[in-house]
Amino acid sequence: MTLVNAVETFDVMVPAAGRRGETIELPGRLCLPAPPTALVLFAHGSGSSRSSPRNAQVAAVLHESWIGTLLFDLLTAQEATDRVNVFDVPLLAERLLAAVRFVAELELTRHLPLGLFGASTGAAAALVAATREPRVRAVVSRGGRPDLAGPRLRAVTTPTLLVVGGDDTDVLALNSKALAMLEGEKQLAVVPGATHLFEEPGTLEEAARLAAEWFARYLHD
Repeated sequence: MTLVNAVETFDVMVPAAGRRGETIELPGRLCLPAPPTALVLFAHGSGSSRSSPRNAQVAAVLHESWIGTLLFDLLTAQEATDRVNVFDVPLLAERLLAAVRFVAELELTRHLPLGLFGASTGAAAALVAATREPRVRAVVSRGGRPDLAGPRLRAVTTPTLLVVGGDDTDVLALNSKALAMLEGEKQLAVVPGATHLFEEPGTLEEAARLAAEWFARYLHD
């Protein structure tokens, strides 16, 4: 455990079911401001991991709002080498649900309201997980592919924010269609000048600010 800027950081192992039903462990990093008022679990996109610098930057902004974060690997190192697994939304959603159960039983976090933050394919996994887990009170997608959740989108009643870059035209069109299918509180936020990875100056900061405001609205009692 380390203590940096009043944020406690814990290396954790999330138990989950493997492809053959065996128990596997997924490494993660749990960060808790002192005191945390809520917790957001991150679902990274294809080709990424718990070490994603973009997700870490978003997490740091959430910490400023007293929101804890869990960044973890949705796949084992071996699973991640197979592109079929990377785009297997039901599998990714199951892993995310396993992480929800983990933090719901952990003494440090079991009392905290929960949110999900997804990027790329992880956004679809977050939305599918939200339809199955009532403890999830808010979802944010950054540059996500909610369309990959398919017909499950119509079952999403959890407050959902879709953040898309204004110059990410194909993904913006997909998000616009997905927005119409969502049933609960919903919003599409377009960050001007941003492309898919939000690499342009100031764009990721804006996406993080929007996410923090959404989670604060729906996770803070």
